[in-house]
Amino acid sequence: MDKQAIRIATARDAAAIAGIYAHYVEETAISFELEPPGVDEIAKRMARITATFPWLVYEEHGEVLGYSYASSHHERAAYCWSADGAVYVKRGSIRRGVGRSLYETLIAILRLQGFHSIFGGITLPNAASVGLHESCGFVPVGIYKEAGFKLGAWYDVGWWGLRLDDASPDPVRPRAFAPPMLDEALKGK
Repeated sequence: MDKQAIRIATARDAAAIAGIYAHYVEETAISFELEPPGVDEIAKRMARITATFPWLVYEEHGEVLGYSYASSHHERAAYCWSADGAVYVKRGSIRRGVGRSLYETLIAILRLQGFHSIFGGITLPNAASVGLHESCGFVPVGIYKEAGFKLGAWYDVGWWGLRLDDASPDPVRPRAFAPPMLDEALKGK
């Protein structure tokens, strides 16, 4: 395996992903979950999401340092052209380009799939996540005031959005993710 690579996540990655995510759940307000999901739950989420969307990992020397995935923005049919994006990086690997590489690849794949917009919800304050989103071209679109209570405080959630294509008057429904899309996305980097 290469020194570092972005690849499609598999069920074998569920333990590493659960480990990365547990920090965000237990020690921060970045995730509004209160209990970290276990490996089996992460595997179930991965299976559900990857029926349509990409779930990627960034691996270096065989170790998963971060992951990113997209999901439905909302369930109503007219939202099918919009996706939410998420990226999480292992402690000790932040500010090394892992998150940006993952997000840029995720965005490229969503374009190939035919999505029109991607949105990112950010628990505020979070200068690092705001910086990552804006460096990838996202712009602020709104704030949900006091949307969640965690760790003894109320938190706002800011939303950032990125338009992925021109607004067609007759858009084609996005395609489900297929592995060759990753190769195509990585060629463009």
